[in-house]
Formats: sequence, C-alpha cells, structure tokens
Amino acid sequence: MKRIISAILCMTAILCLFCSCEKEDIKKDDGKLNIVTTIFPPYDFAKNVGGEYVNVSMLLKPGMESHSYDPTPQDIIKIQECDLFIYTGGESDEWVKDILESSERKPKKTLAMMDVCETVREETVEGMEKDEDDGDEIEYDEHVWTSPKNAVHIAAAIDLALEELDKSHTVEFAKNTLEYNDKLSQLDGSFREIADNAKRKTLVFGDRFPFRYFADEYGLKYYAAFPGCSSETEPSPSTVSFLIDKVNAEKIPVVFSIEFSNGKVADTICESTGAKKLTFHSCHNVTQEQFSSGVSYLSLMQDNVKALKEALD
Repeated sequence: MKRIISAILCMTAILCLFCSCEKEDIKKDDGKLNIVTTIFPPYDFAKNVGGEYVNVSMLLKPGMESHSYDPTPQDIIKIQECDLFIYTGGESDEWVKDILESSERKPKKTLAMMDVCETVREETVEGMEKDEDDGDEIEYDEHVWTSPKNAVHIAAAIDLALEELDKSHTVEFAKNTLEYNDKLSQLDGSFREIADNAKRKTLVFGDRFPFRYFADEYGLKYYAAFPGCSSETEPSPSTVSFLIDKVNAEKIPVVFSIEFSNGKVADTICESTGAKKLTFHSCHNVTQEQFSSGVSYLSLMQDNVKALKEALD
C-alpha cells in the first residue's frame, strides 16, 4: 500500500504543477470552509453542522461500494487543500495515515470518527463465516456512525473543529449542531422505543453485519453471514444452513440485506423460510439518484426505524 501511495503522491505533485485549472475546481475561493470526507455519513453530518458556511465534498462517488475505494491523485489534492478532512479511522482507512505521513502538504485539520467514539472489537458470532483475511491482530469495528448516539458525538466533534477554523461563525455552528443533535436524539428515541417494546430481540442478516454499535446500543442480538468489513461474498453451506435454522426456530419474520448487496444469501434464506427480505441501511454510501435527490443520514435511518419495527414485531 505504501508503494502505491508513494506513486500516487508523485502523480499528485505533477498534477499540482501542471493542472492549475483543475485545482481551481477543487478549492473554491468563496470564503467558506472546504470540508472533504471519505464516505457519506460524515459528509451529511458536516453539511448539517456547517450549513451555509461550508463547502462539503465526498471522495467516495455515489453508487460506489465503500470497501473497494482507492484514492486517486485528484482525491489526494482535495485532501491536501481542504480545511477539514473527516474519515473513519479504521483498517480500511490505512491509506489515509500513509498519505498524511508521506505528504508535506496537509489539510488544516483532520478528524477520525473512531477517535471521538468509544470503540469495540470486531466479533465473529455463532454461525458467521470467518473472514479468511483475518489474522491474529486485534481489529476494532469501524462502523461507529450506525448508532445515533455516536452520531451525536461525531457532530459535536465536527462543530468543535469548525469553530476552531472559523471563529466568526461559532454561534451559527453551535446552533446548527444543537438543532441537528435534537433530530438525532429523536431518532435514537424511535429505535429505543421499538427495541424496548419488541416481541423479540434478534436480527438476522443474510449479508455482512456493520451494525455492531447499533445492536449494542439497543440491546439486540444478531446473526449474520459475514462480519461488517468482510471481503468474503460466498458463505459456506453450513453458514446458510445455520441462518435458515435460526430463522425457522425463532420464527424470525424478516431477513435483512444491506445497500449495494446482491442480496443472494438473504434471498436463499427467505425462499427456505418464508421470511420477508428488507434492506437495512448502513449508510456507507448512497446511489447517484439518492444523492441527487438529497437523501440524508436521517431519512435513511428513518427507513431503518420502519424496517426494525417489522423485524421485531
């Protein structure tokens, strides 16, 4: 990876010298703070906190699967020239560390979402397909934003960073954050009410499971085909059989898949059990159509509220 990053940095240096017109597109001189994020959740959080006083861009193109992302030279220029760069901070963001350590030009401030939330170790639950790439090294779950409680912490950290960068709009940033966190708290309340009054406490995912923080927050048990960042796509027959047996034994009415999944594993389980397949949004990314229509973290999570209620009733 470091060799790849070094090669990209060399290409970036050339672009910086000979592509001034492209640089003007990357850095807008309109007096607003320029924020760059890797994925959709911090993009949306930053827009809500910064409001009209920031320009926010996302490196991951809408419609792209987040785990297959690699930075381009243009992406590195965006990172180098921005005021605030927000990323997750886990294993899939190792390239960020390489870029920040290798490059002489850096963003004014950086923020790793995992640094402002209490993290938990990745786990492999009963029946789950173990990732063949897993070693003995301890890894922490990256998907901190899937808990609305953690989203509150992340929004507060963005607010603090923006107030340090632009002291002339601290009141506005603080006001935006307060209003946004009220909405996140209402979202948390909706999930908590459903979980507290549910007939069952078990979720089944015929897919990866990037919802450890969500499940922990609301006291839910889960079974899934793969861990959250697994590179595996085809589960063993024993994994599928285990999930089918679990759905039948506990009369689970819904089997989930996540966005950008082919849904084949969930389809197989549903065909064998009569369960209904629904999407549960991890919010890593959105489609181009969703992005253009202004879909938000809150709207996606409200869809999850409805799906959760159906799954736990």
